[in-house]
Amino acid sequence: MQVYEHEVLVVGSGLAGLRAAREAAEKYDVAVISRVHPVRSHSISAQGGINAALKNHAEGKDDSWEKHAFDTIKGSDYLADQDAAMIMAQDAPACVYEMEHWGTLFSRLPDGKIAQRPFGGAGFPRTCYAADRTGHHLLHTLYEQSVKHRINVYEERLVTNIATDNNLCHGLVALNMITGELEVYAAPVVIVATGGAGQIYSNSTNALINTGSGTATAYRAGAQLEDMEFIQFHPTSLYGTNILISEAARGEGGYLLNKNGERFMKKYTPQAMELGPRDIVARSIQTEIDEGRGFPGDYVHLDLTHLGKEKIMELLPGIRILAMDFAGVDPIHEPIPIQPGQHYTMGGIATNVDGHTRVKGLLAAGEAACVSVHGANRLGGNSLLDTLVFGKRAGREAINYLSKEKPCPDRKVVEGLWEEEESRLKNFLTGKGSEDYRELRDKMKQTLTQKVGIYRQENELKEAVEILADLRRRYPSVKIKNSCRQYNLELINSLELEGMLNLAETVALGALRRNESRGSHSRLDFPKRDDEKWLVHTMADYTKEGPKLSDKEVTITKFIPQERKY
Repeated sequence: MQVYEHEVLVVGSGLAGLRAAREAAEKYDVAVISRVHPVRSHSISAQGGINAALKNHAEGKDDSWEKHAFDTIKGSDYLADQDAAMIMAQDAPACVYEMEHWGTLFSRLPDGKIAQRPFGGAGFPRTCYAADRTGHHLLHTLYEQSVKHRINVYEERLVTNIATDNNLCHGLVALNMITGELEVYAAPVVIVATGGAGQIYSNSTNALINTGSGTATAYRAGAQLEDMEFIQFHPTSLYGTNILISEAARGEGGYLLNKNGERFMKKYTPQAMELGPRDIVARSIQTEIDEGRGFPGDYVHLDLTHLGKEKIMELLPGIRILAMDFAGVDPIHEPIPIQPGQHYTMGGIATNVDGHTRVKGLLAAGEAACVSVHGANRLGGNSLLDTLVFGKRAGREAINYLSKEKPCPDRKVVEGLWEEEESRLKNFLTGKGSEDYRELRDKMKQTLTQKVGIYRQENELKEAVEILADLRRRYPSVKIKNSCRQYNLELINSLELEGMLNLAETVALGALRRNESRGSHSRLDFPKRDDEKWLVHTMADYTKEGPKLSDKEVTITKFIPQERKY
């Protein structure tokens, strides 16, 4: 039994994880545990930018953090907790300048100030960017900080479960993918920052590592999940592969065209046009396709040709490479075929504004968490900001918790979990089950994509709930054919599948239960938003029989819910 002891364990090495680790390392011994090398985290794929009311752009001189907060809350269809949204907007400028001072190479205006571009659902051009590789630059900056501060990084580890006892966190158990051995990590604080769960869908812009495994381990350890039914579908993913085509392409002036050559967004958001919020633009594209105005194969065009070669090469070079490499089109000369694709998980581990879950010592930040600042629909440019603001706050709160509470992890609790996990692994490798994990996984993905997608209705949601419950019951009979423990991807995928099924079931159940349309949750049988009955968060508790759902009030401080118009 290999045992490691630290004061703070951060699970996940994307922006939220590294920012939390960087903050906590100011005072305590921190270790990061990651499925991949940090600069291969999915944060590196974020393209368009990060929101902050810097007022650098001529059209944004009247911008303010209050207006940023309002746009965020309106964009969320009033499901965001308004105190959390205000904290994020208020902290945004300092976070951007901090990353700039640490070395992030933002694009610049002629006067040398950080450049800002328009993004969907925003009243001002407040999205700071580094061409169309913003996440790449931010992640490398934070990785440099982790090296500078000598933060321990354990790569190629999969956390299988978190050790808790009497609602107190004691550490975790992780599979070392290199050796195939389970390892014990004892610590009084665990911060989960493992990103989203897009791989529970078939058509996702997310990386293969975005299985929601960290979210699921916190869920099984006693943390609640919040608002899991709210799944964001990005309007523009590359047709056929679902590779992300950044909102920056529309922010710089790109047009959405149907097969008749019409800029169809004038029918849906006549003022904002292509820069409406993502939920509305995604539904608009899907409506054009469903009503026969899409191209054969179910896609529409994103046209950048009118922007000219110079602008595309300067501001959208990554988009051009992706379009050329994966669709065979050069956006300088021809439009890009696009379709909506699953992109972001608005729900996640329920936390307060400092990252605390209801399990003492267990915190979360970033896309794995739900503060909630995104509510029913996230605005583009707010996800990178979320990771930095709340990653930093979680790291700071880890310091406060350790300094005030002085908790001491019980190694016996973690070692006891190790024994349980070791027995589970041996059952997988030597068991006599009959289920192939691939069949269960593919059925889950197909079910969510077809029945819990952009448009939802009761009969299909009921079918999805029944199918997913059946898959959960069949999961213990999964059999692994490959008995080797080193780099056993069959074993790793099977272990992750348990958490994916847990999360998929909460998504479907929450969607079935919420009898209204709000943000990304669009019910054909309940097309109107219902603030009287459903201005609440959906909370999920883990049980072996499936999720147990309940409600929690939305925090309303200043902005009274009203109809969204763009």
